[in-house]
Amino acid sequence: MFPLLPFPSPVEVVTFALVLSRVAGIFAALPVFGGQRLPARIKVIVVMMVTLACFPALAITPLAMPTDVFTLGLLLFREMAVGLLLAFITQILFAAVEFSGQIIGLQMGFSISQILDPTMGNQAQIMSVMQTLFATLLFLSLNAHHLFIRTIVDSFNVIPLGGWHMNGEIISFLVRRTTDVFVIGVRLAAPVMVSLLLTSVALGVMARAFPQMNIFMISMPLNIGIGFLVLGLTLTVFFHVLEVSFGDIKEQINVLFRLMAKGG
Repeated sequence: MFPLLPFPSPVEVVTFALVLSRVAGIFAALPVFGGQRLPARIKVIVVMMVTLACFPALAITPLAMPTDVFTLGLLLFREMAVGLLLAFITQILFAAVEFSGQIIGLQMGFSISQILDPTMGNQAQIMSVMQTLFATLLFLSLNAHHLFIRTIVDSFNVIPLGGWHMNGEIISFLVRRTTDVFVIGVRLAAPVMVSLLLTSVALGVMARAFPQMNIFMISMPLNIGIGFLVLGLTLTVFFHVLEVSFGDIKEQINVLFRLMAKGG
């Protein structure tokens, strides 16, 4: 019989599988690697390479060998849930970006238009797709994805394998963070919202002053033109709000670490 290579014992094989599950959970929720933009084969290779690179540097206490498949499956699911929770904060920010795009598209008259979102593989509003692509470029340019690679190593120092359990404080934290979808989304869409609201008021006054004017035919191209103009002029504000939000990810991850350590 040949030994298991490069692992000396079945216990380390199970330990590697648990580490792989946590890494896969983190990468599954990251905006660049999640969705259907990357082929599944590329995702598997990236997750495997990151796990192989991090595994020797992790100070992990080996677990007792699971006695049945159900226990092993539960441990794998729990470790994947840890990774998903750690990357959930980023998904909240991108959900806010998509929400802001839906608000802008609705006011500009793009609510009927739907295109294929390459990041998720489903139908989405054109402005949501554009805003999401801008946010993804900023996310990569700020090297925010490097933070999650460091988070992989730090998570094993805070949350041991098989030692995490959900608690009420974590649920409260996630609920509070979910409200950021609406707060950040409105902040991102505020310049265009205000501009198009004032445009609608002006068109309403014109409709009362000149009843013979076809306001409907004028409002559609006018809203689209003003919307794109204001969006271009306030693009720096859009990036600034996202940059501040991405900068808060590290602090929110530390808070989540403390809550998950209590749950363990």
